[in-house]
Amino acid sequence: MTGKHFRDTEEREQEVTEPVVVRDRRKIDPETGQVRPQAPEPADEESGPSLGESIVDDAVGVESDLEKQLAERTADLQRLQAEYANYRKRVDRDREAVVAGAKASVVNDLLPLLDDLERAEQHGDLTGAFKSVADKLVAGLQRAGLEPFGAEGEPFDPSVHEAVQHSTSPEVAGPTVTAVLRRGYRFGERTLRAALVGVTDHEPGGAPPVDEPVEGELPVEQLSDENNR
Repeated sequence: MTGKHFRDTEEREQEVTEPVVVRDRRKIDPETGQVRPQAPEPADEESGPSLGESIVDDAVGVESDLEKQLAERTADLQRLQAEYANYRKRVDRDREAVVAGAKASVVNDLLPLLDDLERAEQHGDLTGAFKSVADKLVAGLQRAGLEPFGAEGEPFDPSVHEAVQHSTSPEVAGPTVTAVLRRGYRFGERTLRAALVGVTDHEPGGAPPVDEPVEGELPVEQLSDENNR
């Protein structure tokens, strides 16, 4: 027997003597009919994140970017709304100022007419139908916001009074309007013209005003004399 035949014979004997291992990979046990539990596959510790984890991370990143963009757009919208509200307020305020200025200009042109009507009334020339028309005109202007000022006895105010006469008297405690030469007018919060007035100041060193006795009562001096008697 040659060496080649000897090796072939030995290999065949080894193949026969090695046990044959049969692995049953069926999921259902043929004897019991139950589903066999599947052994978990060992996780690969060295491998990177799974596909599901990558998708979750990407979704979280996208959500964070969207929230940031939403916050920026919301802030821009709020700023635009505030700017528009301020613009509307300025427009309304300017419109009201223009309307008030136009009304004041028209009323200011009518002041000489009111002066003529007042002088005519003082001289007794404003009667009959002319007086009725004048009263309606004055009432309408006052309803629109025209207000006259300047009366005798009120304190002198240089912001609304223009002093054209000056005198002193011990009967006043301070600068007082004692004569009104021309009435002043204001329209709303705007002074159309100052009142021309005569002003009387307190006279230093003057005797204080004496209270007049009430009718039926004796003066203080006479009461003192009566008591001394």
